Amino acid sequence: MREPRTYRFHTLDVFTDRVFGGNPLAVFPDASGLTDDEMRRIAREFNLSETVFVFPPEDAAHAARLRIFTPGMELPFAGHPTVGTALLLSWLGRVPLVRGRAEVVLEEGVGPVSVALRGPGERATFAQLTAALLPVWGPPPPPAEVLADLLSLAPSDIGDDWYVPEAVSCGVPFQIIPVRDKAALGRARLNRAVWEKYIADSWAPHVYLFTPDEIGPDENAPAFRARMFAPAMHIEEDPATGAAASALAGYLASRAAAKGGTLRWIVKQGVEMGRPSLLQLEADLFAGQATAIRVGGGAVPVTTGDLTLP
Repeated sequence: MREPRTYRFHTLDVFTDRVFGGNPLAVFPDASGLTDDEMRRIAREFNLSETVFVFPPEDAAHAARLRIFTPGMELPFAGHPTVGTALLLSWLGRVPLVRGRAEVVLEEGVGPVSVALRGPGERATFAQLTAALLPVWGPPPPPAEVLADLLSLAPSDIGDDWYVPEAVSCGVPFQIIPVRDKAALGRARLNRAVWEKYIADSWAPHVYLFTPDEIGPDENAPAFRARMFAPAMHIEEDPATGAAASALAGYLASRAAAKGGTLRWIVKQGVEMGRPSLLQLEADLFAGQATAIRVGGGAVPVTTGDLTLP
């Protein structure tokens, strides 16, 4: 008979500076010995947007290898698990800061993901990932009339002369759908029947809405509000989505008047869910093309515990 095994876990709220804000995350910092089926079952048990399992890296120069699971699937990349896990590894002393900074590489399904950490002392308070994959565009989304039905909105609520729906991926593909204003964003409700008919089996089955917002914390960084629905991941709505924000940065960079330099944006997500989140986006441009995409934010610890498997 197999002996019971106990695994330590931590939960964090990511892309926030306060408990009960941002996006909850569970991390198992020493997951060696867990099978694929056990990780899937644990992710369903926690029932958070994502649960991360940390393994020794395949390349000794890297900090760790991550397996990221939603309650419904394994992801090759996700932003809030990457940011949250990097910060947790710093808090556990695995990634020491030197003069308030550190660089760490985490192995994920998309490949090595670089994360910059910084903080006032030995404990990091901010993490910024660089997307392993530059943005790619998929097939055109359905017409505005279909997208309006998908979101329980009017066709006039979808897009404008500058922002139009597109399918974009930096490792995880999203239908990026601009809506007219924050009122329309707040009214949006995903119609599952329309999603199953037009979106579920498409190149980008996950739905990400955004609209311009007032000036954010950085007056030099335009602010946006966003929401994300992902039935394929078994996530009805997500309070903060770094992979979608990465795709949005590529989308916004492709429309920028500037052809070079670094562009910055602020994204507020989760407001409608009562879990406000703040994501900081950057894109480096050269000759009008994005050469790097970065997403950053903070996190706070919430719980620590042990899970025992029979």
